[in-house]
Amino acid sequence: MPNIKIEYNFRLPDNTEEVFKLELDDRSLELIKDHGHDLPGWTNLDFHQCTNCSLNLADFPICPLAASLYTLIKPFDNIISYDQIELTVITDERRVSQTTTAQRGISSLMGLLFATSPCPHTYFFRPMARFHLPLANEEETLFRATSMYLLAQYFRQNDGFTPDHDFTGLQKIYKEIEVVNISIAKRLRFATRTDSSLNAITLLDMYAKGIPYLIKDSLEEIRYLFAPYLQDHLEKTKTS
Repeated sequence: MPNIKIEYNFRLPDNTEEVFKLELDDRSLELIKDHGHDLPGWTNLDFHQCTNCSLNLADFPICPLAASLYTLIKPFDNIISYDQIELTVITDERRVSQTTTAQRGISSLMGLLFATSPCPHTYFFRPMARFHLPLANEEETLFRATSMYLLAQYFRQNDGFTPDHDFTGLQKIYKEIEVVNISIAKRLRFATRTDSSLNAITLLDMYAKGIPYLIKDSLEEIRYLFAPYLQDHLEKTKTS
């Protein structure tokens, strides 16, 4: 199977373009990076290292997530978060285009870079990266994250593990991501002069903070979508 390619094309307010061509390994879904140059100090593992980081400096002198984000930061150094941009995302399956704010477009790409980085706290999101949905809103993210997690429990059960159907593990994953977001924001404050990238991480953090509460309080709001599955068709068939 060939590697997965995703292109993000930003048309900026001055009519220039910034193009990001991502290639993901077809099996691991990890981003294939070729920096070709030295990384700045804010990507060092011990620069605002996450308090929940499980990596050690001897083996990982560079933060894998910061390294993934590096090429995203500089092109938007003069862009304000609410600047209007034209975003086009191209995959093998489709092309998605939308006029949106710089922070939303950057946040969408940043979320993909999070999921495909080697960070131990973000690789749980790789199934979502494989079926990437650009500019996903809160409800779409809730649906995709919970669906992904329950499918993971199906595979875990088939492999002899105890499944988690009450989303306890998913809520823990998002709690860990909150910690990661705090440290990444500190890195970005050092790395960028404007607020577009900082506000992009803020949007991601809103989802990280919101999803655990939505799991508890808002899943019932989409229960109606599953009405056909909540009727016992087999029993009706037996008695008819």
